[in-house]
Amino acid sequence: MTINILAFGIVKEMVGNVSIGLPVNDIISAVDMRAELEQQFPRLKELKSFMIAVNGNYATPDTVIHAGDEVAIIPPVSGG
Repeated sequence: MTINILAFGIVKEMVGNVSIGLPVNDIISAVDMRAELEQQFPRLKELKSFMIAVNGNYATPDTVIHAGDEVAIIPPVSGG
């Protein structure tokens, strides 16, 4: 199974695309997805932090991600 992940802001430059596919066996937790993404895209480790959103909500480390879920990587945001 492949989970489709949307990348925003600087993250899309770091991964080279606005959308990436992450192959997984069946389900994956947000913390495991983060580790897998950092392994596949080492530049993500340069970010102070980034959030993972699942189905429009920020994920906690134990959030379980299933096939068909809408997943997004959200970089740190600054404003003023």
